[in-house]
Amino acid sequence: MFDPYLEYKRNSIMTASPEELVMMLYNGIIRFVNEAKQAIDDKNIERAHNSITRAQDIVLELMSTLDMKYDISKNLYSIYDYISRRLIEANLKKDKVALDEVESLISDLKDTWGKAMDKVRAKVYSKG
Repeated sequence: MFDPYLEYKRNSIMTASPEELVMMLYNGIIRFVNEAKQAIDDKNIERAHNSITRAQDIVLELMSTLDMKYDISKNLYSIYDYISRRLIEANLKKDKVALDEVESLISDLKDTWGKAMDKVRAKVYSKG
């Protein structure tokens, strides 16, 4: 069965630039962390586990795509590694404090990434 929303999402991902994909991944982590916090409040341990696991998968994907010949990539890897460990702790203990910390760190990365994208776009368009 054709689902227009899923088709739109698939097309959005397939046509996104690498920079936009990183932003989508950050948004995904934030979404799954918030779902996990809600599931913990609802005492739905399985849903909390599944949401945290999905956030972990995204962090691992971000880690695996870094080009380690750059210092910034090494720094990001350390941050992602820390976030991954906090997600594991959050999952083991169903710890909303750890999830809040992860959300804060990812939100900071997302904001920084967005500002960097804006600067690059401004340079590109000012040359055109």
